[in-house]
Amino acid sequence: MSLHEKLNAALASRDKRLIRRRLYDPSADAHLADFSTNDYLSLAHSPSLRARFLAKLNASPYILGSGGSRLLVNGHAHAALEARLVAFFRAPAALLFNSGFDANVGLFASVPQPGDAIVYDEHIHASVHDGMRASRAETRVAFAHNSVEALRAALEKLVEEQPGLANGEHSVFIAVETLYSMDGTVAPLVQIIEAVEELFPQGNGYVIVDEAHSTGVYGPQGKGLVAALGLEDRIFARLHTFGKALAATGAVLLVTPLVRDYLLNYARSLIYTTSLSNANIIAAECSFDLLEDGEAEELSAKLLGLSAHLTTALSQELAKHRIPSSLLSLPAHIATSYSGSDPTRLPTPIIPVLTPHPRPLSAHLRVRGLNARPITWPTVPKGADRVRVCLHSSNTREEVDRLVSAMIEWAESWQAAQETVERENGRTGDTVSVQAKL
Repeated sequence: MSLHEKLNAALASRDKRLIRRRLYDPSADAHLADFSTNDYLSLAHSPSLRARFLAKLNASPYILGSGGSRLLVNGHAHAALEARLVAFFRAPAALLFNSGFDANVGLFASVPQPGDAIVYDEHIHASVHDGMRASRAETRVAFAHNSVEALRAALEKLVEEQPGLANGEHSVFIAVETLYSMDGTVAPLVQIIEAVEELFPQGNGYVIVDEAHSTGVYGPQGKGLVAALGLEDRIFARLHTFGKALAATGAVLLVTPLVRDYLLNYARSLIYTTSLSNANIIAAECSFDLLEDGEAEELSAKLLGLSAHLTTALSQELAKHRIPSSLLSLPAHIATSYSGSDPTRLPTPIIPVLTPHPRPLSAHLRVRGLNARPITWPTVPKGADRVRVCLHSSNTREEVDRLVSAMIEWAESWQAAQETVERENGRTGDTVSVQAKL
C-alpha cells in the first residue's frame, strides 16, 4: 500500500467512526452566540484593549518580527516583559515561550534527568505527553484524575520500588493543571502539595502546575489559582499562557533562575525557533495592563456569575422535565452551589454537557443561533462524549437561558422521536437524529 493510500485509509477510518477533524468555515459562526472559544474574558473583542494595543504599537520603535531566536536576539521588549511577570506573579524568574505547548514540551523533555520519574494526572494536556516522550526520565506514571489518594498510592509505590527516590538521589515531577479544559474540574492543589511534601521530605518532589485555563479567571488580578491559594513558594514551575483569556499569543514559565538557565541551554522548543514578534509582546503587555488595573477582575466576576447561573438553571430544567441522565446530564463534579472553603468547587467557564449524541445536539444548538462544539473520542475517552460549553464575560443571561432551553428542547424531541420509532418498529435501539424545526 502506497503512502497516499495509507493516508487516505486512515482518514476514511476516522470518517467511518465520525471522529475526523476538519477546520470549520470561518464565516459560519458569525451570527451565533459564542459558547465555544476560550476567549473567557472576551478581551479579543474589548474596545479598551484594542485602543491600548494600537496606541502602544504606534509609540513603539519596534513592531514587526523579533530578529531570531532569543539566544541570538534578546529583544528589549522580551526582557522587559519577563521582568514585569516576575514581579506580577511573585516568581523567582520567568522565561517566555511561543506557546504553552512549546513551554510544556521544552520543560518536560529537558528538565527530568535519567533515573527520575514523572507522575501526571490522567487528564493532563497533550503537550505534556509530547514532552514526556522526549524526556530521559523513563518512569512515567498516570494517576486517576484529581484523586489525591491515587496520587499518593503512585508516589508511595515509586518510593518503595526506587531507592534513589527515597534517598533523594533522584527526583519525581508531578504534573497537574489548575483548571482542566475538557471537564472544567479544579485540581485539589493544596492536598496534592501536602502529599508530595510529606512523601518527599528531602525536597526531591517537584510539583509543576499548568495554569493555561485559569490565567485571568481566578486569583487576585487574574494571577491564577496558585496565587489565590498562596502557594507560589511551594511550586517548582508554573505555566501561564497568553492565548486564552488574555487574547494574546505566547506563554511564560515561572521557575527558579537555575531552571531558567538550564532551559535556555537545553529546551529545544525555545532554542531552535524564532521568538515572539515585538507585536506579540506588546499585545501581551496590554493584556497584563488590564489585569493590573482591575478591569479583567471585574470581567472574571461576571463570567463566574454566568457559570453559576448556567449550572443551576440547567440542573433545575433537567430535573423538571425528567430528562434521563443517559441522554443529557451535567457531570457530578459540576457544582450548583459554591463554598469559599473548598477551592475545588469553584464556578468554572468550562461546562461539559454529557450526551451520547453530541453532534446532533450541537447541530440543534446551531439552528437556534448558539455555537457549542461536540467533543468526542479521541479528544475525550470513549463513552465520555459531550458538548463543551465555554462561557465568556460578554455572554448575556438571555443567551445562557436560550442555551438551556434549546438543550431541553432537543432532549425532549429526541425522546419523542425514539419512542415513535420504538412503537412503529416494535423494538428499541434505533438511533434517530433530531434537530429543531425551522
